[in-house]
Amino acid sequence: MQEELRAFTEWVGGGRKLTQTGNLTLSDARALVALLETGDEIDPKIGDRLFRTKSSTELPGLNLIVEWAKAAGLVRVVKGRLLPVKKAAPLLKDSERLWEASFAALGKMSEALFPKNYWYASLVGEEFTLIWPALLLRLYGGAVPVADLRELAWEIASPYYEMHDPQAQRRMTDRDLDRLLAVLARLGAVELTQETATLTPVAVNAARRSLGEAAPGEPIYQIRVTLQESADPVIWRRLLISPGITIDGLHRILVAAMDWEGRHLHLFTVGGVLYGEPSPEWDLDIMDEEKTSLAEVLAEVGAVMEYEYDLGDSWRHDVVLEEIPIAEEWVRYPVLVDGAGACPPEDVGGIGGYAYLRLVLADPGHDEHDEYVRWAGLERPQEVDPARFALEAARRALASAG
Repeated sequence: MQEELRAFTEWVGGGRKLTQTGNLTLSDARALVALLETGDEIDPKIGDRLFRTKSSTELPGLNLIVEWAKAAGLVRVVKGRLLPVKKAAPLLKDSERLWEASFAALGKMSEALFPKNYWYASLVGEEFTLIWPALLLRLYGGAVPVADLRELAWEIASPYYEMHDPQAQRRMTDRDLDRLLAVLARLGAVELTQETATLTPVAVNAARRSLGEAAPGEPIYQIRVTLQESADPVIWRRLLISPGITIDGLHRILVAAMDWEGRHLHLFTVGGVLYGEPSPEWDLDIMDEEKTSLAEVLAEVGAVMEYEYDLGDSWRHDVVLEEIPIAEEWVRYPVLVDGAGACPPEDVGGIGGYAYLRLVLADPGHDEHDEYVRWAGLERPQEVDPARFALEAARRALASAG
């Protein structure tokens, strides 16, 4: 893929005129299909019918290269012309940097990878901003069965849609995930077998940077997360995490470590400043958590931030930076070091509701005992054990949180 991107950028040269819709002209498209060996068929013939190609966007192989070059910052559109980006010229002579730029651009390429048409929109494409980092995180841990990656994409995307034919949609989602893996293999980012996908060594390093992971010898953070007002026992977790992760990434880590379900809204507060997912529906001044790293808001030992999960039940956590040790060789972060206490049930009404639930379940004679047992979906009230905390199980949950 690097050679195609390099050849395309060199072809652009001093600039190429685009159509009124901002696409390559058909004459240029014909030349590029041959030059880059994209595998696209112009004016395909099916049976006795000839289907005239009317736009370069109908050529998926070529369109992928064009959009990839744009996303990697190699070319740009200015006043109806496609021009090379001058400051990107050194990349064309540096294979390593060109590969890194190409890999980094993938997260911005959902429309090119999964083009929409009048009858079909890819679930993988629609939810690519969620699927891509989750896929990368899962692959970062080592070889992964392709079936597991398909399942991951489906679990992330499918809850957002009502489907007339879920089985057909699942087959198309699997096909699109396979297409993405094929593109990664073409780039040299994954090694594919019939059953597994594995990041190549160069892709592991790129994924580490993309995920904000610390390299061996770099500083990491030891944080302690404590659920405010929890008692008997105090509910807390201690983790080692990379300071380069985004605040949004920290949210996902905390959900997994605490054992929340992750389906409620959340906010972080540092020094009176709110961080979260900005929305016009909120009458709040919120900084974008996806554009802010943990290191930007917690810089010194002893620094504290508040994490609120579920703005209805208002589960508030203190997140304290305890130490700044050094990342070790062959350790994948985050690491759950220790903890105590079971995560409360969701939608129970916050700390007060949880305390009342425990009170009612502990008293078989309470008027609401049976009702609460049914509400919690319990076979026995003793199943709610506030002291329960299985460290190894929690570590496995954190490792698969992507």
